[in-house]
Amino acid sequence: MQDQNDNMLRIALSEARDRLIHESELFVVLFRRGDFSVELFAPRGTDTQQPHDQDEAYIVASGSGTFRRGKERVPFQPGDFLFFAASVPHRFEKFTDDFQTWVLFFGTKAVTAGRADRASARRSRR
Repeated sequence: MQDQNDNMLRIALSEARDRLIHESELFVVLFRRGDFSVELFAPRGTDTQQPHDQDEAYIVASGSGTFRRGKERVPFQPGDFLFFAASVPHRFEKFTDDFQTWVLFFGTKAVTAGRADRASARRSRR
């Protein structure tokens, strides 16, 4: 059976922005296949994200600001790539009003949870 996304070739930023405006949300899911998904995200005022259960990457589409991953902070601008592993606290801080970013979620949730369980087991053995 063929997945509805098998024939997708391109997602234009302009079309993704239009969907985001039309749906009146902070993000819109644009593509999903297996454990991989693509979104466009545009927080307003404050980024209130919580850690996710999949690895995540951002490719900044517009705007600039500061990105926080755990205790680390880095400036970002259009074209920048930002990565963090599942369950790591993260958020955008001090970002411009025009800030939008592609969001890529990947890695199976079970594998991610397994990594955390294995790490916890290793720590408890010490």
